[in-house]
Amino acid sequence: MTGRECSIANALAVVGERWSLLVLREAMFGVRRFDRFAHNTGASRDILAVRLRTLVAAGVLARQQYSTRPPRFEYVLTESGRALSPVLMGLTEWGDRYVTEGEPPTVWEHECGAELHPATVCAECGGSVEETTLRPIRLGRVPT
Repeated sequence: MTGRECSIANALAVVGERWSLLVLREAMFGVRRFDRFAHNTGASRDILAVRLRTLVAAGVLARQQYSTRPPRFEYVLTESGRALSPVLMGLTEWGDRYVTEGEPPTVWEHECGAELHPATVCAECGGSVEETTLRPIRLGRVPT
């Protein structure tokens, strides 16, 4: 049994692994080079290389050559990768609220100057998106 068809499962197949999410965090901070990803995430070089290949293959990061002698590459967020920023900000907010003890280790500022506390709202009406304000109208199929 493979479980219900689901976009969450599809997304997790690409970014749902610890090291992949930490690479994306670092890319949001502006990190582009392999050595900095390795240092800042704590991932072993072999695991990091696999995660970077996966993210590039999925179109979340792009690999760009910045030196020819010797050949060296950096990794930049694509449109798909940049679209993950609200997801990562939401995960950060959740971690700050429910997991991290004390002050949050990283604080973001919105362009308006306020400390960022992201909220998901309906694009149509602007209403808050919470478990109690939602209902599924089409569910992914559960294999039989």
